Amino acid sequence: MAVRVLLVEDDDGVAEALLDSLGAHGHRLVRVRRGTDALIAHREADLALLDLGLPDLDGLEVLRKLRAVSALPVIVLTARGDERSVVRGLRLGADDYLVKPVRLRELLARIDAVTRRAAAGPPDPRTVIVGDIQIELDGRRVLVGGDEVSLTAKEFAVLAALAKRAGTAVSRQQLMDEVWGDAYLAVSRSLDVHLTQLRAKLHRPELLTTIRGFGYRLGN
Repeated sequence: MAVRVLLVEDDDGVAEALLDSLGAHGHRLVRVRRGTDALIAHREADLALLDLGLPDLDGLEVLRKLRAVSALPVIVLTARGDERSVVRGLRLGADDYLVKPVRLRELLARIDAVTRRAAAGPPDPRTVIVGDIQIELDGRRVLVGGDEVSLTAKEFAVLAALAKRAGTAVSRQQLMDEVWGDAYLAVSRSLDVHLTQLRAKLHRPELLTTIRGFGYRLGN
């Protein structure tokens, strides 16, 4: 299936190779060099290939801005392969993350997989049940013993991050990175305050466990 691909890449050599290779497989590519141009051109694309080392904006900032206005599938294609960049890219909404150099067959397969997932539409609303706590992740509702509990946006975000991994230990850094966007910018004390408030509102201390020196677990 031909895909309209927005290639956001400032390196002419890389861009030309991708234009030739993907074009030969039937995809239609439009190339831009700057992040600001990508934020305009995305409207005419089915998928974006996004480099992170752009001349005007960091690619992760482009991704964050794009996700605020569009559900366009995005594959990050970059030389930046450190774990922190990969984690941030995926949590900011990238559908996939590939580190250069990438093999053409793998890139074609990833493009196919991402576009098929996008065509399938959004997933069904998700509900996590832990004990008598019911957490509706998409509806942003929490019920305890059948009664709805009012949470602030940040309290719900912390609970949702734990609920997605119910029964599994989640580190403090993971929670701060997911809820505040970057563990390096989050204030550790803020996490403690929100967890204290969550425990008070849920009235189920046995279901929200502190793992000393590591993080927290929701459920047993």
